[in-house]
Amino acid sequence: MSKYDEVLQGLMDDKSFSKLAALKNEKVMEFLGTFAEHCEPASIYVCDDSKEDNLYVRKQALEKGEEFPMANSEQTIHWDGYGDQARDKKNTKFMVYKENLDRMKSLNSVEYEEGLAEIMTISKGIMKGKDVVVLFFSEGPTESPFTIPCVQFTDSWYVAHSEMILYRTAYSHFLKMKDGDKGNFFRFVHSAGELDERNCTKNLDKRRIYMDTQNNIVYSMNDQYAGNSVGLKKHSMRLAINKSGKEGWLCEHMFVMAAIDNEKKRKTYFCGAYPSACGKTSTAMIPGEQIVGDDIAYFRNINGEFRAVNVEFGMFGIIKDVNAKDDPLIFENLMKNQEVIFSNVLQGPDKKPYWLGMGVEAPAEGKNHFGNWKKGIKDDKGNEVDVAHGNARYTMRLDYLANIDKGGFEGKEGVKVEGILYGGRDSDTTVPVEESPSWKDGILLKAATLESETTSATLGAEGVRNPSPMANLDFVSYPLGEYTMNNIKFGEGVKNTPKVFSNNYFMRNKDGNFMTSKLAKKVWLHWAEGRIHGEYESYDTPTGKIPLYKDLKELFKKHLNEDFSEEDYTYLFTFRCTKWIEKLERTKAFYAKMDANTPKEIFEYWDTAIDKIRTAKEKYGDEIKPGTFKG
Repeated sequence: MSKYDEVLQGLMDDKSFSKLAALKNEKVMEFLGTFAEHCEPASIYVCDDSKEDNLYVRKQALEKGEEFPMANSEQTIHWDGYGDQARDKKNTKFMVYKENLDRMKSLNSVEYEEGLAEIMTISKGIMKGKDVVVLFFSEGPTESPFTIPCVQFTDSWYVAHSEMILYRTAYSHFLKMKDGDKGNFFRFVHSAGELDERNCTKNLDKRRIYMDTQNNIVYSMNDQYAGNSVGLKKHSMRLAINKSGKEGWLCEHMFVMAAIDNEKKRKTYFCGAYPSACGKTSTAMIPGEQIVGDDIAYFRNINGEFRAVNVEFGMFGIIKDVNAKDDPLIFENLMKNQEVIFSNVLQGPDKKPYWLGMGVEAPAEGKNHFGNWKKGIKDDKGNEVDVAHGNARYTMRLDYLANIDKGGFEGKEGVKVEGILYGGRDSDTTVPVEESPSWKDGILLKAATLESETTSATLGAEGVRNPSPMANLDFVSYPLGEYTMNNIKFGEGVKNTPKVFSNNYFMRNKDGNFMTSKLAKKVWLHWAEGRIHGEYESYDTPTGKIPLYKDLKELFKKHLNEDFSEEDYTYLFTFRCTKWIEKLERTKAFYAKMDANTPKEIFEYWDTAIDKIRTAKEKYGDEIKPGTFKG
């Protein structure tokens, strides 16, 4: 009998306690008992994998006023408070033991004892008067080599409902866990804290998201926005990146998708990492291809194969600019009467959702994240409040999508990955698609050098290149140089290493206009797919291999029924020496700033690459046309 049995029994009905007792897991009891005593909830409800519990959570979210009904009966809407609309990077910190503080100094960290004292003070009694729910989930498929079991303890039924859409329930997995594994799970404790009259978090000054990667626990207090409160998403990702770094696998900020060649009856799996606003979701959702996952992937070496799973079961997507023309599959599903949570959009008088870039005229009044809204209304700082927030979201099951690859989505062994895409955003340097000569070249020349160029829509100067190695910078939970080396080691340790490609969809011509349409990414993908299967020749560049014009001309006609001019090809695929040298120098400076212990061999590699480009510049000129470079 656990020392916490009495306290837990006092807060649960018999059915909930019997579910807990059936697990015979002292570590689960200890976790829940500790925070039941500390946070002082009024009651605790324990969920299993049943449809009954799923419906109960949704019902509670509605009854408690955390969500509201929509015109479509299966859909609901949630509003976060006006100051709780995005990830709180400042107050998201790693709790680090003193002996590791120097190693982690480039990351947003707090000394362990200091951080623990602060978060425990903030969380003391924070759940008084509230009903709490306990949920069991799995990162990745249950009962598979990829599975990471998780327990969530939260007083937000909106958070619980979101997680039931986004993740696979795993109560039955916990029932089957062997004694030696019963303490091996991620722990999440969350409280929305004191609520205002709109049931939104009140004490935002005490918002804290503290992550203890040493003990695999995340404390999230005084927040509701899912990027801060849904522990199983990016907080769990940070725990998993740390865990994978110690255990020899990878957790990456990547989609998993299949490129489909119907003529050859061939399916080729790709994973891809792109910084925000660089084409990640639109690549994962290219018409005619199939999706496995849109955000986070685990990679494992299984019998010598590079295999991946989608960690999640659903999508927590930015809804801005989702419309019938640009995102037909997602838009169609958002219009159907099926389970979707809309957050921070407008609910019109017709009880329908409206958002920015929807392509549908919004009503002049309604309810949104601001409260009662009408066109032209201003906040207390004098800023006009838009129809919906720019970071408004939808939460939806991924298997609603008609283009889901069901086998890959459900398979416990994951999918065999044959191609990795790294896509950045710049107007004048990186070509639309380039193959890396090797895995190591791919990590150091394609992944580590990723940047995202600011646009006129971004606050601050336009054209600034922001570094984003592996498109994972916000979530890397141990030193960047060490993480980069682990990526290299993992790929080189697999028998059939995937080919690595870079993407850039944002090259502009001399007039400042984009060179290709949004759909051109289908052509770049299928050239990469053909290269994997040995079907296209290539030209060398100082950093990799690029397509021949004749192949792209055929691919544009085949996939888009478009003509692709040789003039555009030459401009797009010209290698710009000075621009690349500047890019590599920026990458070197960033790594030196972020991690003083970055292995010397990484800088030596980049110095060698710079020397190679300088030599090429002397021989061929600053701009090297396709086909003229002879490596």
